[in-house]
Amino acid sequence: EIFSRVKVTKNKATRFTYLKFNIMKKALIIVDVQNDFCEGGALAVPHANEIIPYINLLMEENEYDQIVLTQDWHPANHKSFASNNGRDVGETITLNGLPQFMWPDHCVQGTFGAEFHKDLHREKVTHIVQKGKNPDVDSYSGFQDNNHFVKTGLDDFLKYHDIQLVEIVGLALDYCVKFTSIDAVKLGYITCVHFNGTRAVNVKPDNGRDAIYEMLENSVTILG
Repeated sequence: EIFSRVKVTKNKATRFTYLKFNIMKKALIIVDVQNDFCEGGALAVPHANEIIPYINLLMEENEYDQIVLTQDWHPANHKSFASNNGRDVGETITLNGLPQFMWPDHCVQGTFGAEFHKDLHREKVTHIVQKGKNPDVDSYSGFQDNNHFVKTGLDDFLKYHDIQLVEIVGLALDYCVKFTSIDAVKLGYITCVHFNGTRAVNVKPDNGRDAIYEMLENSVTILG
């Protein structure tokens, strides 16, 4: 249990809090551990493959009520792709009123790059959420698109199963993990991110660090 390190004292309130966290139903959300984000992929996150054994160990050593995978699942004509806008990777455009970073083509539906990495154990996975399917808007969060208009169904799934606590790992720290975790807090979940279970793209060198600060400011717990 992630709260097993909490010191239980003779104080009744402390004991109650400890017990409360231990009886909460919890889910592990594994964000976008897909070939295109791993070593050799079209949008490879530095050192991404290092997190896979850690994630597998979490699933092996913990009793999660639900284990959810999120999956970037873009159509080939997705407008976040630089190639579909006549732009260079790294430029920023305005898309539906929001700044949109121009990415290389990645995680295109039905391609090898969109598949989950072969080393990620999936025997205990109970649900898969696909995101980014609308060609006109990106979707960093596992809960909704970037316009906060179309929901993925993840919140409905978790609430149907009475999940109160979510632990989040995956790729990438400074984009999809960050936005998924902040949305989770806003939706009422106690939310933890495993620092050893994520890596950052770091388009700018401090993006990963800044993502940690932003999550902490939004009541996300970072587990070292």
